[in-house]
Amino acid sequence: MSQLEETPVDPFAIDVEPLAGPRLDERDLKIPPLIRRNTIFLTLAEMFVGTGQQMVPTLGSIVVYSFLGSATFAGISNSIIGLTRALVSYPSGHLADRRGRKPVLLLGLALSLLGAIVMGTSVVRSSFPLYLFGILLFGIGSGTSQQQRRLSAADMYPPSRRGEGLGFVLTGSLVGALGGPAIIGLADTLGRSTNLGQIAAAWFIVPFAIAPSIILILLIHPDPKDIAINLERFYPGCAAAEAGTATIEESDQVTIATFLRNYPQFVAFVCMFVLYANMSMMMSLAPLQMSDEGMPLAEISLTVAAHVVGMFGFSIPIGRLVDQIGRRPTILVGIFISTVGTAFAALSASYALIMAGLFLVGVGWSCGNVSTAALIADTTAPAVRGRAMGANITFGSAASILAPIVGGVFLEWFGAASLVVVSVILMVAPIALLLRLREARPGVYL
Repeated sequence: MSQLEETPVDPFAIDVEPLAGPRLDERDLKIPPLIRRNTIFLTLAEMFVGTGQQMVPTLGSIVVYSFLGSATFAGISNSIIGLTRALVSYPSGHLADRRGRKPVLLLGLALSLLGAIVMGTSVVRSSFPLYLFGILLFGIGSGTSQQQRRLSAADMYPPSRRGEGLGFVLTGSLVGALGGPAIIGLADTLGRSTNLGQIAAAWFIVPFAIAPSIILILLIHPDPKDIAINLERFYPGCAAAEAGTATIEESDQVTIATFLRNYPQFVAFVCMFVLYANMSMMMSLAPLQMSDEGMPLAEISLTVAAHVVGMFGFSIPIGRLVDQIGRRPTILVGIFISTVGTAFAALSASYALIMAGLFLVGVGWSCGNVSTAALIADTTAPAVRGRAMGANITFGSAASILAPIVGGVFLEWFGAASLVVVSVILMVAPIALLLRLREARPGVYL
């Protein structure tokens, strides 16, 4: 975090008028110490929560199989997580617009913590209904808090530095994802010494990963929504965030349809839907393809890790690219990278090329993830921004549920090469929409 520049201005003084004098070019703005501190807290919270969230893909199918003795519904844990994320993102965003980001963040974390305890208890008691209740609580909590961390990062930065702020916070997801094996290792030791078993112990450890995030969120001050509303007071000399005539202002009548009628917002939704669809399709089907080629589970696991690195490992440079060249060009770069990655992964039997392909799919998604979040923040007032971000995640989550099913049908009927065709067809719509989007300069739309 030392790369974030500080300014001697005291950002705590939010009730005073901005410093007098000529306005500065937003690209010359320094990051106030308070914003820097809040960004660190958000990034660390992302790291701790991400570690616990890795238990669902790691343990979910194993737990369900142990209950039912069949693989038929082994994927139900991931399905519930995806479904709850799609269902809660918009309502939780609406709540954050009314009550602020911190209360909703804390609510989500508390539900996730409770859900982990319930799932651990369900394993001990061998209760499948109790497990389903626990995964439902965990999914609601995860979907609620995950959106708010990204929203909070966007709130605290002016358009010229917004991608950078998002990039720093999203990097915490990488550390969290790679921290999952540490919980599994600790659970093995704890499970043996307490007779809980490794899986139950892992779920009981998760609350200890979530608890530090709750403390970190409590330390954030003031609420990121208040920072967004008073942005010029935290960045003296900064003009009010500009987004041309595209900005959606505060209104009780704002709905998802309002965002769909706004062209930049519509473009963001479509782009993220497609990038989510392509990524979830490849990540669901590539491991099966690798297994059919006789590749061992260890190699498949490393490939998944490489993909996660692609998703989050370059968030900071991508964020800076978003601020320097604009949201539109960065999304176009992401679409190109994602398509190339799909071709590598689907058309090759080479382990190295498949790994490279899934890594590139992750990088392409990251370009879109940072860019669309910045674009949505650029074109919405703070009082409606939570709903806009929630709508974007809802569409992306829907894509992550539908695309693996459609891709599986194509893979079965037409072979792996058909996945490249699906990917190319998917990319046509966002490219056409992006070419019509007019971004005068990064964060400003005509």
